[in-house]
Amino acid sequence: MRETQLVAGEAALSICESLLLALNDQKIMTEAQVLGVLEDAAAAHENAIKDASDPEAHRQISDLINKIITGGNSVRNR
Repeated sequence: MRETQLVAGEAALSICESLLLALNDQKIMTEAQVLGVLEDAAAAHENAIKDASDPEAHRQISDLINKIITGGNSVRNR
Protein backbone atom coordinates (compact mmCIF):
# COMPACT_ATOMS: atom_id res chain seq x y z
CA MET A 1 0.00 0.00 0.00
CA ARG A 2 1.26 3.48 -0.85
CA GLU A 3 2.21 5.90 1.88
CA THR A 4 -0.73 7.93 3.19
CA GLN A 5 1.23 11.16 2.76
CA LEU A 6 1.95 10.43 -0.90
CA VAL A 7 -1.67 9.61 -1.66
CA ALA A 8 -2.86 12.73 0.18
CA GLY A 9 -0.40 14.88 -1.77
CA GLU A 10 -1.51 13.47 -5.11
CA ALA A 11 -5.16 13.97 -4.19
CA ALA A 12 -4.48 17.58 -3.15
CA LEU A 13 -2.63 18.28 -6.38
CA SER A 14 -5.46 16.87 -8.46
CA ILE A 15 -8.11 18.84 -6.57
CA CYS A 16 -6.16 22.11 -6.81
CA GLU A 17 -5.49 21.61 -10.49
CA SER A 18 -9.19 20.97 -11.14
CA LEU A 19 -10.15 24.07 -9.12
CA LEU A 20 -7.75 26.26 -11.11
CA LEU A 21 -9.16 24.89 -14.37
CA ALA A 22 -12.73 25.53 -13.18
CA LEU A 23 -11.87 29.09 -12.13
CA ASN A 24 -10.42 29.69 -15.58
CA ASP A 25 -13.37 28.03 -17.35
CA GLN A 26 -15.82 30.23 -15.43
CA LYS A 27 -13.74 33.30 -16.32
CA ILE A 28 -13.12 34.03 -12.63
CA MET A 29 -9.36 33.87 -13.26
CA THR A 30 -7.52 34.43 -16.50
CA GLU A 31 -4.93 31.95 -17.69
CA ALA A 32 -2.27 34.51 -16.77
CA GLN A 33 -3.64 34.64 -13.21
CA VAL A 34 -3.68 30.85 -12.94
CA LEU A 35 -0.08 30.73 -14.14
CA GLY A 36 0.75 33.44 -11.61
CA VAL A 37 -0.62 31.28 -8.79
CA LEU A 38 1.51 28.36 -9.95
CA GLU A 39 4.59 30.57 -10.33
CA ASP A 40 4.08 31.98 -6.82
CA ALA A 41 3.78 28.47 -5.40
CA ALA A 42 6.97 27.35 -7.16
CA ALA A 43 8.82 30.47 -5.98
CA ALA A 44 7.72 29.90 -2.38
CA HIS A 45 9.33 26.46 -2.42
CA GLU A 46 12.43 27.71 -4.23
CA ASN A 47 12.85 30.37 -1.53
CA ALA A 48 12.37 27.79 1.24
CA ILE A 49 15.25 25.60 0.01
CA LYS A 50 18.04 27.51 1.72
CA ASP A 51 16.51 27.39 5.23
CA ALA A 52 14.62 24.09 5.10
CA SER A 53 15.43 21.02 7.13
CA ASP A 54 14.57 19.02 3.99
CA PRO A 55 15.67 21.21 1.07
CA GLU A 56 15.38 18.37 -1.44
CA ALA A 57 11.64 18.10 -0.80
CA HIS A 58 11.19 21.81 -1.61
CA ARG A 59 13.35 21.44 -4.72
CA GLN A 60 11.25 18.51 -5.95
CA ILE A 61 7.98 20.33 -5.27
CA SER A 62 9.21 23.41 -7.12
CA ASP A 63 10.37 21.26 -10.04
CA LEU A 64 6.97 19.55 -10.25
CA ILE A 65 5.08 22.86 -10.25
CA ASN A 66 7.39 24.20 -12.95
CA LYS A 67 6.74 21.09 -15.05
CA ILE A 68 3.00 21.74 -14.72
CA ILE A 69 3.57 25.32 -15.88
CA THR A 70 5.60 24.31 -18.94
CA GLY A 71 3.84 21.06 -19.77
CA GLY A 72 0.23 21.97 -19.24
CA ASN A 73 -2.20 20.33 -16.89
CA SER A 74 -2.72 16.64 -16.27
CA VAL A 75 -6.50 16.84 -16.33
CA ARG A 76 -6.79 17.87 -19.97
CA ASN A 77 -4.50 19.03 -22.74
CA ARG A 78 -4.12 22.74 -23.42
